[in-house]
Amino acid sequence: MTVSDPVADFLTRIRNAIKAEHRFVDIPWSKLKQNIADVLKQKGFLENYIVKHEKKGGVMRVFLRYKKDRQPVIQGLKRLSKPGLRRYSGSQDIPKFYGGLGLSILSTSQGVMAGSDAAEKNIGGELLCLVW
Repeated sequence: MTVSDPVADFLTRIRNAIKAEHRFVDIPWSKLKQNIADVLKQKGFLENYIVKHEKKGGVMRVFLRYKKDRQPVIQGLKRLSKPGLRRYSGSQDIPKFYGGLGLSILSTSQGVMAGSDAAEKNIGGELLCLVW
């Protein structure tokens, strides 16, 4: 199946799995999605992920993180930059929300990284998504 916005598909699959209280979700693999999952894992929003390469692409199994009372760690996901309207941000304009508890993910010239890391390195880039 052809998807016009693979990052939005990635976020929607995670959002739907969290609402259904699944332990994991399988997502078609791409390097960009793996980099986003890596940032989410580093910041504590995901437990882990496994990549299984096949002849046609591959599949990434993302293990979701829950608190002890079975509440999901990820409360919300929002896609910012879309194929029809790209959103870019300088290092000074990276959004901070929920008192710094939220996470913005950027695609920069040095790879996909969290907004806080990009601000430290004084790098701007394309705003991919917000996670809280």
